[in-house]
Amino acid sequence: MSHDMSAPASPGEPTARKRSDTLVRVVSAVVLAPLAIGAVVVGGWPFVLFWAVAAIGVYWEWTSEILRAPRRHLAIGVAVLAFAGLIAGMGRPGLAVLVLIGGIAGMAYAIRERRAWCIAGLVYAGLVLAGPVVLRADPVSGVAAIFFLFAVVWATDVLAYFGGRLIGGPKLAPPISPAKTWSGSLTGALGGVVAGVAVALVAGVPNPLAVAWLALVLSVVSQAGDLFESAIKRRFGVKDSSRIIPGHGGLMDRLDGFLAAAGVAALVGVMRGGFDEAARGLLVW
Repeated sequence: MSHDMSAPASPGEPTARKRSDTLVRVVSAVVLAPLAIGAVVVGGWPFVLFWAVAAIGVYWEWTSEILRAPRRHLAIGVAVLAFAGLIAGMGRPGLAVLVLIGGIAGMAYAIRERRAWCIAGLVYAGLVLAGPVVLRADPVSGVAAIFFLFAVVWATDVLAYFGGRLIGGPKLAPPISPAKTWSGSLTGALGGVVAGVAVALVAGVPNPLAVAWLALVLSVVSQAGDLFESAIKRRFGVKDSSRIIPGHGGLMDRLDGFLAAAGVAALVGVMRGGFDEAARGLLVW
């Protein structure tokens, strides 16, 4: 018979633990943010490599840590993402997207076990690569578009987290994510709009009112992406997608909102400007 020899928690212990968790989250963000920003500034192969590795990591978490799918499912997805990254690194973002689509179709034919979930995972991970690569490909507006996206998503994430903790109130979606509140969602959306407009003004983007509406849409999409990832983890009984990033969990936990917003932003940009000028199509209204 085993016995619990741990001492009872002191009244101040939960508060101390929350402060420690917050500090770890901040330190992790401070380390990762410069890497992401540096990749944007440098562009080219370093940028594509950064997001290709992130996409592969997300797919690994989806198949291995959440689905517990056979290893060959992981191998197929990694091969597709790596090949798409190679094509994107050669300056062909449109062709890279076609590679991803072809890979998804090939996976539908090649596998049987948990096929729908694995295909969904490849789509999910593909957004991590396709969204940023398509937007950054624009030599004129690419950097501004990615920084605009960073500003909206990061401000939404940070202000939703702290706004929810400080204000509290009614829960946003208790069955999916019990910790999220309407106050956090609203403060996050407001922060995303302000940060997005600020970056757009610095970049000299015209029509700030249209940009504000776009930032609001992307902020909402980012929060929806966060809830979607939470629903997937709850569906499979997983708390964190992995423990790669201290204080944040896994790559999926860190990129859930970003990949959703990046996918929608890239789609808007491509519809308005094509693959070569997707960033301009996103920002110039």
